[in-house]
Amino acid sequence: MTTLGELKIGDCAKVTGFSQTGSSYRRKLLAMGLTPLTTLEVIRMAPMGDPVEVRVRGCSISLRRAEANMVNVEVL
Repeated sequence: MTTLGELKIGDCAKVTGFSQTGSSYRRKLLAMGLTPLTTLEVIRMAPMGDPVEVRVRGCSISLRRAEANMVNVEVL
């Protein structure tokens, strides 16, 4: 299973679900538009890889690497 935190700049993916460890943070991710079957694109990363900026539903959001690792994706 691939996670959002493993993607590179320019990769496109579809959200398939969330890891069980981030159940409390899952609500925040859903509120930001990271719902299952939503497509996203990795726009940029900080030099050390944290945070990661993604474009989802026409908006850009930044996630910490630990948060991005909670999002399971399928690379398109």
